[in-house]
Amino acid sequence: MHAAHVAFPPAALPATSVEAVTQARVEGIVLGAYRFTRYKKDESGAVQSVTLLAGGNEQQRHVEEGQKRGVLFADATNFARDLVNEPPNQLPPTRLAEIASEAARKAGLKCSVLDEDAMKALGMGAILSVGAGSDQPPRLIVLEYAPPRARRSVAIVGKGVCYDSGGLNLKHTDLEWMKGDMAGGAAVIATMKTLPALRPPVRVLGIVAAVENMPSGKAVKPGDIVRAMNGKTIEINNTDAEGRVILADALAYAAQDGVDEIIDLATLTGSAMVALGCYAAALLSNDGELASRLLDAAARTGERLWQLPLYDEFLEDMRSQVADLRNSGGRYGGAQKGAIFLREFVNGKSWAHLDIAPTAFLEKDEGTGPYLPKGGTGYGVRTLLTYLSGVA
Repeated sequence: MHAAHVAFPPAALPATSVEAVTQARVEGIVLGAYRFTRYKKDESGAVQSVTLLAGGNEQQRHVEEGQKRGVLFADATNFARDLVNEPPNQLPPTRLAEIASEAARKAGLKCSVLDEDAMKALGMGAILSVGAGSDQPPRLIVLEYAPPRARRSVAIVGKGVCYDSGGLNLKHTDLEWMKGDMAGGAAVIATMKTLPALRPPVRVLGIVAAVENMPSGKAVKPGDIVRAMNGKTIEINNTDAEGRVILADALAYAAQDGVDEIIDLATLTGSAMVALGCYAAALLSNDGELASRLLDAAARTGERLWQLPLYDEFLEDMRSQVADLRNSGGRYGGAQKGAIFLREFVNGKSWAHLDIAPTAFLEKDEGTGPYLPKGGTGYGVRTLLTYLSGVA
């Protein structure tokens, strides 16, 4: 319509619903206006201003509160989109760690970044094995939001493969999209930087395993056996199933912290994409109540989430003859096999895995709404913020 100024009439709803409706409107406005134009001239038109009208003083208060939350949620999502859309030559693991550290400083979060020596001292042979093939060193990013009198403690863990070539099992298609393999890590950083503004009474530990998966003379090889932080050994039988390997150490790190529950986000499997298209992410969990709460949070944000079964039989395909586990168990049930591999590193904690491969990065105009752009979608940020706002 080429409209520079848009106005929304008052919501014809009970006052208790106005805040939620306004938040949704604002999210749609901000997310729909998103463009990644850092490296090109933006020649598209843009709405310059939006007016939200309220029907009286009582409704105005709810409109203002909804507007604040909508801007927070949408800005966090767009922050994650920017990270995912960055070209890989501009966002190696060390740069992602710098961005996370700067975001933590501005938000008042605690932040620590573990380099190769620190990870080696902790026995993180899994993440170090994946990062070995790249000239860009790996990093483990740890952010902490710790309000006074926190009622619960939650860890959110993100896969941060800043570029995934497949390693020695080299990919042969869609390599230009593999910069998006750190979307889970981007969602974690974006969520963490926003929590202080929302002030939920829950301690949150944000962990991102950041690596590049590249082929070289130093790269991990099919047939290698590596040892994760919790002592379990992993036979590498496919170097392109690297996400679960780096998450093994990140999840073990979260579990030893003593948190009440762990949620991980990862662009983990093509199997989830085959099952769900680009219209929903997959949820797998060892805790029915945690899964139910996440499904409810996702439903309220419009970020579709579909639960898949996590039968113990899937673990049999992940057992190795020469190690405790192998990192790839064959084609069928791939999303479930990847998830059940991860379950072996949470030390019995309540845990949920979000396989966001279907929804994190769109190659064309598709998905569940016109507020989703090509490229990074920022999927998972609004679900996490909604969940963490109410988990206590």
